[in-house]
Amino acid sequence: MADGVPAPEGAKVYFINIADGDTVQSPVTVRFGLSGMGVAPAGIDKDNTGHHHILIDRAPFGEGAEDGEFANYGIPGDDNHRHFGGGQTEVMLGLDPGTHTLQLVLGDMNHIPHDPPVVSDQITITVE
Repeated sequence: MADGVPAPEGAKVYFINIADGDTVQSPVTVRFGLSGMGVAPAGIDKDNTGHHHILIDRAPFGEGAEDGEFANYGIPGDDNHRHFGGGQTEVMLGLDPGTHTLQLVLGDMNHIPHDPPVVSDQITITVE
């Protein structure tokens, strides 16, 4: 699906401190893990690097109606798509009480998913 910068074989992005089914308090600290690649801010063209994006309360990556456009225009920045173009590896998310889905997607210097895409499993958490 992606036409982005090549990703090394075996590269993985994952949540470090939360897991599928967890119950948390808001704001929740979310830490991003990455193996097989490095983190670099948006706009920096360096081999085998990218920066994090978190998808919130939307279809899993690859199943969203707009996901095909990401290869051409990059991942958008909105309430369902948060950018960490400064190279951040964690965030404090203020989420309303209830059930929420989260998924990490690594983007290249232009917010375009790598090829193949480096994505985490989508997890569901409950905010009390």
